[in-house]
Amino acid sequence: MLKVGLTGGIATGKSFVLDALQELGCDVLDSDRTAREVVEPGQPAFDEIVENFGRDVIGKDGNLDRAKLGAVVFTDAGKREKLNSIVHPKVYEAQARWMAEAESRNPQTIAIIDAALLIETGSYRRFDKLVVVYCEPEIQLARLMARNNLTREEALARISSQMPSDEKLKYADFTINTSLGFEDTRQQVESLYEQLRKLQST
Repeated sequence: MLKVGLTGGIATGKSFVLDALQELGCDVLDSDRTAREVVEPGQPAFDEIVENFGRDVIGKDGNLDRAKLGAVVFTDAGKREKLNSIVHPKVYEAQARWMAEAESRNPQTIAIIDAALLIETGSYRRFDKLVVVYCEPEIQLARLMARNNLTREEALARISSQMPSDEKLKYADFTINTSLGFEDTRQQVESLYEQLRKLQST
């Protein structure tokens, strides 16, 4: 099995790249989804988060209010680190289980995990190859403002809370630039897939 990490800044197009790789035949896992699952009510991470951040972060439906929690942690590095220290170990365990299952189903698969903080947490070292998705800064900003209905200042704060794309690119084995839109990105993904298949078969 070839283990591939996929990362990139917020609103750079990681989800589109992941979906395209899945269509081409890769096993894929979106860590955002895993992160949502490990903080559901009844899960240990949920109780830890409420204990540390208060009951204000629980929404009317009984689930975590991700917008409220996001507003707290995106403006406070200490609180962001605390949240990450609660959630990341649980996500890491879930990813390890998923990879073992993918390999048992098909030892020749290309297994791809998409996670925003692979480099920051050092967990990129678990993978055989690392793909970094990026786009031009102004495009990233516009996408984030539109997607999350944020002001320019709010969007800039979220982007600046992450490692800059230029820094992430230094770790990349492969890169995908999504600045030119869907079709151009899809062509890059198809080329990436062929390269990964060659690596897997050697």
